[in-house]
Amino acid sequence: MNDFKITTRDDAAASIPRVLRVSAALSWRLLMVVGALYVVGLVIGQIYVVVIPVAIALLLSALLAPIVSWLARHGVPRAVATAMVLIGGLAVVGGVLTFVINAFIEGFPDLQRQVVASLNQLKDSLARGPLHINDVQIGHYLTQAQEWLAANQAALTSGALSTAGTFGNFLTGLVLALFTLIYFLHDGRGVWLFVAKLAPKRVRHRVDVAGCRGFASLVGFVRATALVAVVDALGIGTGLMILGVPLAIPLAALVFLGGFVPIVGAVASGAVAVLVALVTKGWIVALIVVGIVLAVQQIEGNVLQPLILGRAVQIHALGVVLAISIGMVVSGIVGALLAVPLVAVLNSAIRSLVEEEEPAEPPEPADRAEAEPPPEETPDEKTPTGSAPNSEV
Repeated sequence: MNDFKITTRDDAAASIPRVLRVSAALSWRLLMVVGALYVVGLVIGQIYVVVIPVAIALLLSALLAPIVSWLARHGVPRAVATAMVLIGGLAVVGGVLTFVINAFIEGFPDLQRQVVASLNQLKDSLARGPLHINDVQIGHYLTQAQEWLAANQAALTSGALSTAGTFGNFLTGLVLALFTLIYFLHDGRGVWLFVAKLAPKRVRHRVDVAGCRGFASLVGFVRATALVAVVDALGIGTGLMILGVPLAIPLAALVFLGGFVPIVGAVASGAVAVLVALVTKGWIVALIVVGIVLAVQQIEGNVLQPLILGRAVQIHALGVVLAISIGMVVSGIVGALLAVPLVAVLNSAIRSLVEEEEPAEPPEPADRAEAEPPPEETPDEKTPTGSAPNSEV
């Protein structure tokens, strides 16, 4: 038995292939990260009424904070500058909404008449076409739709009640977003420094730099997105007005709002404009609107975004689509709106955290220090008053 005695300690890890060791190490770390993200998602899902207003306030502060800082640099007290920007922003938003709603109300009767005429034309086309669908069959389909609505009245009522609860949450979130925006504009730097103190002291400076770079990326992204949305709205709205499509101004406003959701928002708002043109003006005008929408989007994607966004906040198109898709699945329209800004901030912040620190300036070579003579001393510096210099040294 002495021949089989283990004299040295066996290392089990040494007998496992390196590929398996590396795969196992990556797997458990990946599981830990996924588990942490899942827990964070659960927590956010429980307090979404707070998280979403704060995120929207952060987006608005990225748009308005540069104006407040500019006013403060020109001698306006920061509290006064914050009040001026908030009041001016609310006035602009209220004026735009009032204008859009009035335009929609004024244009709705014309749109209703054209939709009815288009539906009658569609009924005639179906009756004369190869399907030969007459008024009796269409009436039968409408009756089935009414029966379905009556059968699902309870579900629709419960949905309306949940919508009323959602409206209450909306008002709460609106007030919270407004107060959070005030604090962000007035003392955003102080709020961030308070959050940065949660990091260990030895890395606090790097966390501060990463946060500043992330917010700078957010500012650039929001500015560029707003400018691109304005260009899209002007281009498509002007084309709709020239073609005489009803509700051109509300549709332009819809294009502007859709521009804040990259790629998906522009496609969806453009599709609504094409649909309205098809229903009211026919397929020829609708094809022209399709050409206008495609031309504006090509100018946006190939000229404006690369020129305005710059390299600091550029995200690959596939990353944008995936981020919007995940945001839509997780949190609907709000998730799609916040997904790309979140990716832009994380992109800049993580790059700043993982980059190598700049090396310090090397000390001067010893021979160079020796080669340079010391500065000459003045008589007052050599000896005190009334004493002679030591010539023996």
